[in-house]
Amino acid sequence: MEHLASLNKYFWKYKGYLLAGIAFVTISNYFRILQPQMLRRALDLVVDNIGLYRLTNGFDAQTNLYGILGKSLLFFGAMVLILALLMGIFMYFMRQTIIVMSRLIEYDMRKSIYDHYQALNLAFYKRNSTGDLMSRVTEDVNKVRNYLGPTILYGVNLVTLFALTIYSMVSVSPTLTFYSLIPLPFLVGGIYYVSIQISRRSEKIQQQLAALNSSAQEAYSGIRVVKSYVREEPIVSHFATQSEVYKSKALNLARIDNAFFPVMLLCIGASTIITVYVGGLQVVAGNITPGNIAEFVIYVGMLTWPVTSIGWIASLTQQAAASQKRINEFLHTVPEIAHTTTKNGSVQTIQGNIEFKNVSFTYPDTGILALKNVNFKLKKGDKLAIIGKTGSGKSTIADLLVRLYDVTEGVILIDGKDIRDMPLDTLRQQMGYVPQDVFLFSDTVAGNIAFGKKGVAERSEVEQFARHAAVYDDIMGLTEGFDTMVGERGVTLSGGQKQRISIARALIKQPNIVLLDDCLSAVDTTTEQTILGYLNEALAEKTSIIITHRIHGLLQFDKIIVLDNGAIVEEGTHDFLMLNGGYYAEIFEQQRMQEEVH
Repeated sequence: MEHLASLNKYFWKYKGYLLAGIAFVTISNYFRILQPQMLRRALDLVVDNIGLYRLTNGFDAQTNLYGILGKSLLFFGAMVLILALLMGIFMYFMRQTIIVMSRLIEYDMRKSIYDHYQALNLAFYKRNSTGDLMSRVTEDVNKVRNYLGPTILYGVNLVTLFALTIYSMVSVSPTLTFYSLIPLPFLVGGIYYVSIQISRRSEKIQQQLAALNSSAQEAYSGIRVVKSYVREEPIVSHFATQSEVYKSKALNLARIDNAFFPVMLLCIGASTIITVYVGGLQVVAGNITPGNIAEFVIYVGMLTWPVTSIGWIASLTQQAAASQKRINEFLHTVPEIAHTTTKNGSVQTIQGNIEFKNVSFTYPDTGILALKNVNFKLKKGDKLAIIGKTGSGKSTIADLLVRLYDVTEGVILIDGKDIRDMPLDTLRQQMGYVPQDVFLFSDTVAGNIAFGKKGVAERSEVEQFARHAAVYDDIMGLTEGFDTMVGERGVTLSGGQKQRISIARALIKQPNIVLLDDCLSAVDTTTEQTILGYLNEALAEKTSIIITHRIHGLLQFDKIIVLDNGAIVEEGTHDFLMLNGGYYAEIFEQQRMQEEVH
């Protein structure tokens, strides 16, 4: 129960539902306990009067006695039906409270986990697979809900029914009660053994299910690669292997459950046999009536499901504990970068002055040193280009600016203020960031562009910024224009179209700082010049940083930085770097010659 203790806050929140449910369960079981007593009284009435009925054979009194007995039995039968009806009504109410409570808690849990996922940093998502994240918010939460609803419902039912039944049995005959409950210790031992086995197997099953989800998610996301390399068969084989492992683990758990239930039913059957034998001796001794034997047999039968459900309750509880442990692992993960917001929702305007002072950064998971003592300064409206070889640290600068990571050493200043002291919403709402790996949602083209604006974006705005990103004509050429649905991750669009839609999404924010991380690689030179022209004219007062491999479009930039192994090796304007004759000049000449050839 250590891991499930974290659910106590939900019980307190919905204590009204829980307390009402417990009350309804108790009342329902009270009416259930009265039914065997009605049957006992009816049977005793028949047994007590059967001799008298035979003595009056041939007399008018026999007919009168028959009528009285018939009416009495009809009364007891009606009482049983009324009690069953009342029991059913309160059973309905108990489900409408405890089961509803479990659904409300399930909703709160999913929302809490999802909100926590949103607050976690990029490093967390690099450490954990999407399939595992999905498994914890779906399968694990569902298993916890089974504990919150059915387990608690039947657990409370077990306790109250057991208490009321034992009390009723002891009130009739302590001796018969003792003998009829002799098999229970064997059930307790079996339950203890099963709960341990279930606990071990459940956690392994959930871990394998997460691995199975991850395999499926990767196959679906990379379906283009799978098909283009004709690797369907190995992918299917790998998934089948993972499924076989999951099946094996699930069957092992099922064998424990399936072997245990017959044993429990055997114990209940033994209780019934003992009740009839010992009860018969008690009747002969004159300690109880024949109706009491029938009453006890019914009581033992009533305990069959609650006692049998102990193993089921233990199973669900252990599975829920294993799932809650997995959920807690993520919920207890503290974000390295706290998602702070401004007070009263007011966002302070960023001017766009940027300064890197002795910035170094090492990736926390891999230990790779990405940046070493980087220094540069930009004034409001400056245009900076960053170039360099693959792995030189270009994208890391963009990630640090939007605080997807925090610097290891040094400081990043915006308008003279350390960005670590700025609320994240202030920082990110005023930055238009287009990452290298562009992402589109499964929505319309217009919806993907409008996503960038906080609030409602008018269609005219969407179209305007589509023109600025040089993608308007491409969109109008689609089957339904701006209302065309793009596939998952924009799979129905070309690479260049996805890049330009992402740029339009960033520009519609009208940000004060624009970050384009190599997001023009899939567009032609003319289109690139159109986009850069918009940055130079319409965003003349906005600070822009472009990470790129192309150099021919950088002639008008205020500053160009060349990175190599995380350090700045060249810095200056285009003319200065060409005169310097270093890496920049070499790459520029290579690209110019390639363009002349084409």
